[in-house]
Amino acid sequence: MTYFVDVNSDLGESFGAYKIGSDDLVMNYISSANIACGFHAGDYNVMQHSVKMAAEKKVGIGAHPGLPDLIGFGRRPMKIAPQEIYNLIIYQVGALQAFARSNHNELNHVKPHGALYNMAVKDPEIAQAIAEAVYAIDPNLILFGLAGSELVKAGKKTGIPVAEEVFADRTYQPDGSLTPRTLANAMVEDATEAVSRVIRMIKDGKVEAVDGSDITINADTICIHGDEPKSLEFAKRLCTVLTENGIIIKRVGK
Repeated sequence: MTYFVDVNSDLGESFGAYKIGSDDLVMNYISSANIACGFHAGDYNVMQHSVKMAAEKKVGIGAHPGLPDLIGFGRRPMKIAPQEIYNLIIYQVGALQAFARSNHNELNHVKPHGALYNMAVKDPEIAQAIAEAVYAIDPNLILFGLAGSELVKAGKKTGIPVAEEVFADRTYQPDGSLTPRTLANAMVEDATEAVSRVIRMIKDGKVEAVDGSDITINADTICIHGDEPKSLEFAKRLCTVLTENGIIIKRVGK
C-alpha cells in the first residue's frame, strides 16, 4: 500500500529586526508553508519574502492567522466573540492572499495559529466562525485543523475541503487534544520517538496519549514547528524516515 502525507511548517514568524527560525532551509523539506499574517508574528516584508520563497520552491502557500498578540506570540487565549474571530480571519487571510496574487500565485490553505487554533479545537462557535470566514474568502481553500477537532467538523459542515493535522513533537490528551504547552510533558523531545509516532499515525491511524491509551487519528498533514531550535534537524530526519518507510510527501490538494 502506498501512503501519502503533507508536511507543513509554521513560517514567516520573524518580525522587523527579530529573526525567528531557519525558514529558508526548512522550506526545502516541507510541502506546505503556513505563513504568519502580522497579528501574532510576521510583518509585510516577511510576508512578501515568505510568499516568494514558497513559490520558488513550489511549496503550498498557506495563511497562518492568529490572535492580535505579538508579545505573547499568539499563544495566550483571549475572550473574543465569534464575529470578531470571523473579521480577524478575513483581515489576515486577505492580506496574505494579496501577497500571493501579486506574485502570480494563489493561496492553498488556511491554518489558524496557537491559542486561536486550540480554542477552535473544542469551541464549535469559534470553529464555525473560522470556517465561514475561509468559505467567504474562497470556498476552495483547504482548512487545516487538529485531527478529529471541532474545527475539522466545522469545515466539513461549511462545505470547504479540510486537512486533518497531526503533530510530531507534541503529546496528546486522551480526548485527542494537544497537551497544553504550560505542562512539562507537552513536547516530545526525542526525535527518534517523534518520528516513530508519526509513522504509526500515518500507517496505523493511532497515537498514544499521555495516559497510555490509544487514540484513533487521521493524518493528512504533519506539522513541524518552524520556531523550535531543532526544527531544521527534525525536518531533515522526518523526510528521510518517511521515504525509508515508503511514505510519499505530497502537498494537500495536489
